[in-house]
Parts: sequence; structure tokens; C-alpha cells
Amino acid sequence: MKQTLFHLAFPITNITETKTFYVDGLGCIPGRESPHAIILNLYGHQLVAHITKEPLTPQKGIYPRHFGLIFTQEQDWQELLEKAQTKNLTFREEPKSRFIDSPLEHHTFFLEDPFYNLMEFKYYRYPEAIFGSSEHSQIGDRY
Repeated sequence: MKQTLFHLAFPITNITETKTFYVDGLGCIPGRESPHAIILNLYGHQLVAHITKEPLTPQKGIYPRHFGLIFTQEQDWQELLEKAQTKNLTFREEPKSRFIDSPLEHHTFFLEDPFYNLMEFKYYRYPEAIFGSSEHSQIGDRY
């Protein structure tokens, strides 16, 4: 059986800072590297950080642009949270629970890399909420 992998390319301005955040901080495994880009393995998915000369600026909020992972085991989410705290990574939003006592209940936190890329890491209490539960309209913090 073939496994499909997710690929995401995003802008950076410095390879060394990228490795400090993603490899040393998040635990990504570095792959190929050139003076213009680096490939990172984030839990089996391919991230490609590309150097840009365009100015990078922070978003005003967490929407509309961010990326991340959904953990299927709460312990894995907790371990990444603790690693991010220990490594003093920048939390754009502190850990919290959303939609408590509903079928959409989940834990989440947001990190911001040195280039203003936002990442969300989640764990859903009820796995069917990841793609299902279409009878509910809540998505994120604004709905």
C-alpha cells in the first residue's frame, strides 16, 4: 500500500535560523540543502523552506494563513507542546481547548517561526471531527 505524503513550501530569509527553529526546536529531520532552500521532514511530511528576498511581515491574526499537524494521539501532541516550551519557541497562541464538551472538542496551540510562518498543532478528542461532524458549523475561533 502506498502512503501519500503532504508537501508544503514556505518562505524564509535565513537557512541557519530555519534549522535552529525547525530542526533544533521542532525536531524536524533535515534533508537536502542548498544556499537557497532546505528540505525538512516534519513527522513524515515534506516541508521545503525557500529563501526569499521579499520582505516578510507578520499576519495580524492566525487567519487566514497557517499550517500544521493533527495528532491522533494526545500524548504525541503533549510531547510536542513540552518540546516547544522547553526550546523556548515563539507561541503565537498558547495551548488551549476549543469547543469543550462538544463533538468538535480539541486541544491546540500555535507557533510562529522567525519568518512569521504560523503553525497550528491539534489533537481532537473525537477523531470524526477531523473531517466529519458536518452538522456543526464551528471552524476555528471565528464562525
